[in-house]
Amino acid sequence: MKPRITRRSFLTGALLIPWLPFLGQDAQADVKPLAGLELGPAQPFSFDWLREQARQLAAQPYQAPIIRQADILDRIDYDAHLEIQFRPEAALWQQGDGPYPVRFFHLGRLFPTPVKIYAVREGTAREVRYSSHLFTFGRADFAAALPDDMGFAGFRVMHSRTDERDWLAFLGASYFRSSGELDQYGISARGIAIDTALPTAEEFPRFTHFWLEPAANPQAVIIYALLDGPSITGVYRIEALRQERVVMDIEAVLFFRATIRRLGVAPLTSMFWFSETNHQPSWDWRPEVHDSDGLALWTGTGERIWRPLNNPPFVQTNAFVDNNPKGFGLSQRDRNFENYQDDLVFYERRPTLWVEPLEPWGEGVVQLIEIPTNYEISDNIVAYWAPQAPAQAGSTRTFKYRLHWVADEPYPPARSRVIATRMGWITIPKTPQRPAHKAWFTIDFVGGPLEQLDKQAAVQLVASATRGKLRNPGAFQIAGTRRWRGNFDIELEDGEPLDLRAYLRLNDQALSETWLYQFIPRTSSS
Repeated sequence: MKPRITRRSFLTGALLIPWLPFLGQDAQADVKPLAGLELGPAQPFSFDWLREQARQLAAQPYQAPIIRQADILDRIDYDAHLEIQFRPEAALWQQGDGPYPVRFFHLGRLFPTPVKIYAVREGTAREVRYSSHLFTFGRADFAAALPDDMGFAGFRVMHSRTDERDWLAFLGASYFRSSGELDQYGISARGIAIDTALPTAEEFPRFTHFWLEPAANPQAVIIYALLDGPSITGVYRIEALRQERVVMDIEAVLFFRATIRRLGVAPLTSMFWFSETNHQPSWDWRPEVHDSDGLALWTGTGERIWRPLNNPPFVQTNAFVDNNPKGFGLSQRDRNFENYQDDLVFYERRPTLWVEPLEPWGEGVVQLIEIPTNYEISDNIVAYWAPQAPAQAGSTRTFKYRLHWVADEPYPPARSRVIATRMGWITIPKTPQRPAHKAWFTIDFVGGPLEQLDKQAAVQLVASATRGKLRNPGAFQIAGTRRWRGNFDIELEDGEPLDLRAYLRLNDQALSETWLYQFIPRTSSS
């Protein structure tokens, strides 16, 4: 995986990583080479030890580090960073002494603050030491002059010793990504989100140290991470398993330095520019451009909800109240190449990322943040769990959950699902006029009980709106398919956002998941 410039890359690249006095001893003795790597002296390591270090760190004021060699790092821009490549033969575990080879990212303008990385085996950790000899620099050969104690920007886990593809990468703040079941990068996860989309600045804590350990399962790797930021410290144990799917079991222990107004647990970050719902021909030649097309929810009561994503004209925050949710995720449901036509980045292969709590999370909300964007380089969608219990200074919270990087939601509902949402402005007959206050919606449903129905079935679309006048809800089977389409008209009262809700019903039985949509009226020419 090669990093790309995004809105959040610029934001997080400016944040700093603190060095911890109790970690990273500067010893020169007992250094042994391993496949071109130099490893530091052995140090005892355990997750309990790491948790205690984080607890002690939280009792101290946050200290941002000084960027070293800033003038050289600033010259390593996006293009220069792509020139700098880790030598494959020097990868950690390249000799088969671990589950997968691990290569390391070089520092640069977007990622100027180093992380420390340790190799762990049988309760002993050794620091992996940076050296310019581990990299080839191409046209960025000026960066080879950096001293040998600079550190790395992050790491990536490769498929095998002979495969140039990676399937997992940690780079920037607390961001990490997997190429998932379809072997294509897209959506990102984060360790934590703090004060996202509030009037105050968002805080981006960083993973400052990593410990990498082989797991009992030869297809898995265990990653321990130390998180640090102005309001929080924390430790993470991540067991990442790659088989047909990529699954990560995560335990996060959080220590709060300060009271946090908006805490986001298991945050997901994605990109949505346009789809069939909001596509404007003047925007781009492709029919759709997005890493995810909707938020899927499985509530504590068992309801299944589908919320198509928006690219709004202003920042929108939506909250879905729940108690002990069964799961949620940002999903890429549209897997048809014809609907994207992008033969370079293949949006139809972008992974769905599903969050599954492994213990009761109690009361809270799934929050969805949608940020305006006018291009595909911006990661403008954020979703996370916000617990109702406040994150008070001096307190500690633990969260256990599983991340599924998959082609489809891992626990598909028995009911029918939404696969497309379309809207348009109603045209007055015999005139070209399209009133900005009258719109229509169509929603396509497939699968589940619809597969057993013929076109004569008395299926109803049950639809409602929080504002305006919703008229003519109906449903029918599209000729020659098992797909059903629901549609309705709506007359708007004003230009304020409104929430729409719909599902298919036969007699008194719900056939489909619940479709939710936030409609932000615009003029018909916008």
